[in-house]
Amino acid sequence: MSIQDRPTVGFIGLGSMGGGMTRNLQAAGFPLVVHDVRREAAEELIAGGARWAASAAEVAAASDVVITMLPTPRHVSDVVSGPGGILEGIRDGGTWVDMSTSVPEVADAVRAAASARGLHILDAPVSGMSVGAARGMLQIFIGGDAEDVARLRPVFEAMGDPERILHVGGHGAGYAVKLMINQLWFSHLVATAEVLAVGVKAGVELGVLRDALIASPANSNFLENDVMSILRDGDYDEGFALMLACKDLGLSVDLARAVGMPVELSGLVDQIFRRAKATYGDRAGEMQPFQLYEDLLGARLRLDAVDDIESGAAA
Repeated sequence: MSIQDRPTVGFIGLGSMGGGMTRNLQAAGFPLVVHDVRREAAEELIAGGARWAASAAEVAAASDVVITMLPTPRHVSDVVSGPGGILEGIRDGGTWVDMSTSVPEVADAVRAAASARGLHILDAPVSGMSVGAARGMLQIFIGGDAEDVARLRPVFEAMGDPERILHVGGHGAGYAVKLMINQLWFSHLVATAEVLAVGVKAGVELGVLRDALIASPANSNFLENDVMSILRDGDYDEGFALMLACKDLGLSVDLARAVGMPVELSGLVDQIFRRAKATYGDRAGEMQPFQLYEDLLGARLRLDAVDDIESGAAA
């Protein structure tokens, strides 16, 4: 795609994820029209040539493709369908891509409300945290028509790893895949914390226990990689607040109920995360539930030494 052929991208939501995503779109040469509840979040983009819009409707009116990256389904619904929203400004036949972690019902309601306008609507949530957003290496899971996915692939490739941009099905499939990924990752966190705490309490050295688990059929990417931020550095923050993790877990459980599937394990993981949020606060890192098990153990699980919480001495 030549520079002249690049569509104007409207982007709404310039937080920890949207900020990195828009910087990469700008670096790839896409003209940008941006909006956020905080204008200061857009200053760097504006300095680089992006246009500021005073409302979501203004973004939509000035864009070929409108992207939303927002915290909750309620935010998405308000930005699209509320006063001054996308539907007020988007042209007939226009394109809206929701990259938020959300639920199919939001986009379904928009389709129903604008069924005669020929809108192209895709759900394309992402994984990769703020680091992946900054590096342009997100994993993107797209639900929608194949023709729209192909047409927008250069836009997605500006934000994501080309090898991990996946068309996962029809409308709503992207939302569902992202929620299931989050659910499994959060379940890995809880299971890993529990197993390591019990093993250490039973007298097994932490490094030996982890090596044995990695060599076994119970190995996982979480055990090999993700948990190392805790075991090595004592860092429970993956760039995602615990309150948002609880929001995603709630959406996952709600989706399961909506399709009539029992989710006993997911419901329990949801409760554990909510207990961690009540204990450590809304803004604690999404890996903070791990500390619940360290608190029960009475020690911090670190590979260099298992430190007693009260004395700080190596156990």
